[in-house]
Amino acid sequence: MHEDEVTITDDAVRRLLAAQLPEWADLPVRRLPPAGTDNQLFRLGDELLVRMPRIHWAADSPAWEHTWLPRLAPYVPVPLPAPLALGEPGEGYPWHWTVVPWVEGQNPTSETFDPGEWADSLGRFVRTVREAPGMDAPPVTEGRGGPLAALDEWVRTWTARADTSEVDPDAVLAVWQDALDAPAWDGDPCWFHGDLHEGNLLVRDGHLAAVIDWGTAGRGDPAIELNAMWGYLPAEVADDYRAAVGLDEAAYRRARGYALAPNISGWTYYRTTDPSGSAESLATVRQLIASMD
Repeated sequence: MHEDEVTITDDAVRRLLAAQLPEWADLPVRRLPPAGTDNQLFRLGDELLVRMPRIHWAADSPAWEHTWLPRLAPYVPVPLPAPLALGEPGEGYPWHWTVVPWVEGQNPTSETFDPGEWADSLGRFVRTVREAPGMDAPPVTEGRGGPLAALDEWVRTWTARADTSEVDPDAVLAVWQDALDAPAWDGDPCWFHGDLHEGNLLVRDGHLAAVIDWGTAGRGDPAIELNAMWGYLPAEVADDYRAAVGLDEAAYRRARGYALAPNISGWTYYRTTDPSGSAESLATVRQLIASMD
């Protein structure tokens, strides 16, 4: 997935458990297929999961999640995988890692999860998280949910690298400029998840069962959560989701910028290492351009 990612062996996981968390060292360890871009997952017995960053930009997530997710969990209407333990670097592995609860469920599709229920339940989840007390967690200063202006160089650099036969860079930058020109969020920083796509949602019996992978979470501009409108949410209920989230037109415009930033880069960055993810990012960029009409 990345040229400089860390290779994590099953034996290294077993050694780390034996040295640091011996109470779980006898449980079977099973590597799971890569399901995201930042972490390698290992099933630990029947009820636990070992989560290990494999790229440097995710290295701070375990400690952050171990600190804040247990505190946020009581305010969230569905289970979230608050870490049970924080592992230390060792056995050749350079970063912190976590052991989290295994949550049973499946990723939603429009065939297995009613689109209207999807939009409504996800919107209610966003509002509830947004209303959680700040608990003195530091606001995000850059990246998802932070000030859009801090992403300006990123967006322009990756737009310049994009394949101009696929999209018009002027149209891309028009989306971006409109987001920058939108009135800024003037409220207190709000809690957000920041990456509400289908891979981070679990459903059971037709209902939202859990929201996982909080590596991009934080406190900042709540507009970031509208990103789901241009991602994996069924298109026919995108406006229903927007209504359920309950933010204004300025937030909608800023949200297009938040959605553009990771997708304009992901389209080019993952073109050879994750072609399906690259294609999804390109589709999102095209959706964002079309939304300006």
